[in-house]
Amino acid sequence: MSNIQNKVIIITGASSGMGKAAATLLAERGAKVVVGARRKQQLDELVTTITSKGGSASFQVTDVTKRSDVENLVKHAVNTYGKVDVIINNAGVMPISPLDDLLVEDWEKMIDVNIKGVLYGIAAALPVFRKQGSGHFINIASTAGHKTVQNQSVYSGTKYAVRAISEGLRQEAGDKLRVTIISPGMTRTSVVDSMTNPEVKARLKDIAMPADAIARSIAFAIEQPAEIDVNEVIVRPTAQG
Repeated sequence: MSNIQNKVIIITGASSGMGKAAATLLAERGAKVVVGARRKQQLDELVTTITSKGGSASFQVTDVTKRSDVENLVKHAVNTYGKVDVIINNAGVMPISPLDDLLVEDWEKMIDVNIKGVLYGIAAALPVFRKQGSGHFINIASTAGHKTVQNQSVYSGTKYAVRAISEGLRQEAGDKLRVTIISPGMTRTSVVDSMTNPEVKARLKDIAMPADAIARSIAFAIEQPAEIDVNEVIVRPTAQG
């Protein structure tokens, strides 16, 4: 807990689901959280809830498909708190469907959010971390980045990419920066609601685990001593095959 206290932590995709759960838990443990997402009202409500309980939080409306938005989120954190200790690249979408449906716009959205959004987070935070001589990237991948199944071809491809990018970043980071991959199984978040195939959506909702499970995994990685890097955590509901 002492290793979370007063850390400045940026979280993308924080208006709901895993991002919101992480922001809430980390703020309860003494972090100063800076949350970003596209939905201003939800961010405002989250920050109000956190601060009303004595926590420290700020928000910036952020679309991770726009590099300038992610850069401005990091700048906002530095301007508000003077540093950034952790960036959690959490924003993601999952409109999975059979390839035969030819939902090419969904494919492009997954690439833009799930891959490019993570890269924009790295590009924005890496110079700050290098200047500070410390920093922690936490990139949210998926169990779909370990195993590809029907209907998830493109989504799975984006999450394999997140894992590959994160591992490359870890190898280049040196001994001052930490890189963690969190690979959740099926989780009850708005990402499930973004699915465009109703049969797939209904089936996956039945087995999904609460977002709090991922928030606790994120906290575990952050709270380790500075010389310890938790490289990857895989968390699944027990009902997931």
